[in-house]
Amino acid sequence: MNQFKRMAYPYVAWIAVMVLAPMLMIVVYAFIEASNDVTTFRFTLSNFTRFFSDQVYIDVLFRSLYVAIITTVICLLLGYPAAYIISLAKPKHKGLLVLLITFPTWINMLVRTYAWLGILQDNGIINNLLAKIGIGPITMLYTNFAVILGMVYNFIPFMILQIYSSLDKMDKSYLEAASDLGANKVQCFLKITLPMSLPGVISGITLVFLPAVSSFFIPKLLGGGQFVLIGNVIETQFLTAGDWSFGSAISLIMTVIIMISLYITRKVDTDPEAKGGRL
Repeated sequence: MNQFKRMAYPYVAWIAVMVLAPMLMIVVYAFIEASNDVTTFRFTLSNFTRFFSDQVYIDVLFRSLYVAIITTVICLLLGYPAAYIISLAKPKHKGLLVLLITFPTWINMLVRTYAWLGILQDNGIINNLLAKIGIGPITMLYTNFAVILGMVYNFIPFMILQIYSSLDKMDKSYLEAASDLGANKVQCFLKITLPMSLPGVISGITLVFLPAVSSFFIPKLLGGGQFVLIGNVIETQFLTAGDWSFGSAISLIMTVIIMISLYITRKVDTDPEAKGGRL
């Protein structure tokens, strides 16, 4: 047992240096006043007051939440049927279908997002195809549509894989028992398959919503700088304005929002099999 504990020490040290230390720095910077004198630290809440008193930042925050919710809903509506179809496939085909879903994730997300620039631009692939049938060009790049499309494309594999995992692990004897008792396919799905897949749905929602609400390079590339989300504001404060205190305060606010979201999803995420009578 002691040997196993020693094996965990490097992991604990890595977490402390790469996760806890940066988070601690963000907390400290969020509550100090920005100053050129690094030896002077003064506690203040002005960074948070500045954020919540400026309607521009509030609008950006709500826009970020709106885009993240829309992205999550679209991923769920597209991802659940895809995961369901994969779960019904023959065992020899499931591996191939899962591979097709995960294959795009092998490519760097930034490269995949850059590819959409060529696809959505006025003389891109889509508009060239539309031109052949006498439509277009349609402006798609640097719009809300482009940003949401980019997010759905990048994050939907997380939704599909989580739901598929729940569906594939589901005990099929429940469906057989329901059929023997006279339930049709729709009733089996609504009463058994859907409730038992909810843990995967909740996990998928979490894995899509959290990166979507804090994404910055997707709206920056596909929105052309005209579509600003909270991630872009944080990036600007750290890299352009050099106001680490205000950037840390916004980051801390987003951290609290994300933690609340995780708490809510954890409360909702219940295992129907562990709670008798749910089905």
